[in-house]
Amino acid sequence: MSTLAGGIAVITGAASGFGLEASRLAARQGMQIVMADVQADALEHAASDVRALGAEVLPQRVDVSKAAEVEALATATLSRFGTPTFVFNNAGVGAGGLIWEHTLKDWEWVIGVNLMGVAHGVRVFTPLMLAAAAADPQWRGHIVNTASMAGLLNAPNMGVYNVTKHAVVSLSETLHQDLSLVTEQVHAHVLCPYFVPTGISHSHRNRPEALSDEGARPTRSQLIAQAMSEKAVSKGRVSAADVAQAVFDAMATDRFYIYSHPQALGGVRIRLEDVLAGRNPSDPFAERPDIAQQLRAALRT
Repeated sequence: MSTLAGGIAVITGAASGFGLEASRLAARQGMQIVMADVQADALEHAASDVRALGAEVLPQRVDVSKAAEVEALATATLSRFGTPTFVFNNAGVGAGGLIWEHTLKDWEWVIGVNLMGVAHGVRVFTPLMLAAAAADPQWRGHIVNTASMAGLLNAPNMGVYNVTKHAVVSLSETLHQDLSLVTEQVHAHVLCPYFVPTGISHSHRNRPEALSDEGARPTRSQLIAQAMSEKAVSKGRVSAADVAQAVFDAMATDRFYIYSHPQALGGVRIRLEDVLAGRNPSDPFAERPDIAQQLRAALRT
């Protein structure tokens, strides 16, 4: 059994995708689980599913972009179960389109969830975990932040999403370094999945009304990005369950970077070679010129 067995998990974005599958795995390890999500009805259904595995579950409706709601999540966790041994800052939304076509509300929505949601989770839960570690030399904890391969690459027509996921990778690497200065008991990890069938391509369904652009129609580039994302995700052969298992495997071996598609790292190597050589960014579609041609043609029509 891992050091997580019988512990306490806090998982955001828990109503579907990686969050739900991680909740199921946590249940199988005998963990008490706080499942958080912005979609209340889906969350209740997911929580019932995880309870059926024998776990004690506390569902919490949370908008991770709001600091006060994440703070309330921590308070509820401590009151019900205690200090979490596994915090999965996983909630995220997808958005695409040419970078100058994102509206102010687009930026506020995506940064609020994808970046500030992780920042709030780290800010709120890390001190609690460090206190637990200081009180018990045997205590161990893990913080996993969900980024993306878009945090290591910069695919065109995915501007605001790329920006937030690069920021999550940077935040997570810094968290890893900072924790290493003060403890050997709390560990950080970053999850960088590629195209995996989850609900992220339909995340606009949970966009707050206050951050919607009333009356605005999606631009051509945004519609193209949506269609391309749905096509790529729907064809993914790696499942959300596979990715959740990779998360637990990484925690068991204290591995920082977690990849769903290691083969995609070839693009990361080329990008870093561009940086080191001072070259202009390489064509991300060099091996699939047909896709590049289709995208350019669609955007220039």
